[in-house]
Amino acid sequence: MTSEPSGRGDGLDDRADGRDETANERADRNWDELLQELRVMQTGTQILTGFLLAVAFQPRFTDMDELQRDLYVVLVALAAVATILALAPVGMHRALFGRRRKPDLVRIAARIVRIDLVVIGALTIGVTTLIVDFTVDRTAGIIALVAAVVLVVSLWVGLPRVMRGRPLVRGAADE
Repeated sequence: MTSEPSGRGDGLDDRADGRDETANERADRNWDELLQELRVMQTGTQILTGFLLAVAFQPRFTDMDELQRDLYVVLVALAAVATILALAPVGMHRALFGRRRKPDLVRIAARIVRIDLVVIGALTIGVTTLIVDFTVDRTAGIIALVAAVVLVVSLWVGLPRVMRGRPLVRGAADE
């Protein structure tokens, strides 16, 4: 990304979103927004990871059947991957700090956040399934799995697609 994306020579961005900002200002704003998203994601991931770690030390852990234990191990691995992905943009920022690479950093970090959302979605669905399967029964666990998948896909994929197809309401908070 160059510092003058408009080609006008004035350093201003020519996106028609009502903002009068340079490419560097846009990168700074987008980086700040990504960091806020990462903070929210990391908190949820920490809660799920803490829950999973505590489960292994509970007396009833040995009551899990083989499928539940296998799911548990997969969920612990997903929690570790989610944590690593959430920290990757911060590590990248440290490595690239002061090198005028923020637009590249924002682009790559945004991709990592998307991947992390998929991992966190799978982790949340899996934890819900494990809890319901263990505390109720396998049928209820499968129902919880299907319901959680439908909810996550509806809210994280379907709703944004519906919103993209609707006209922009002026005066609303811009992205």
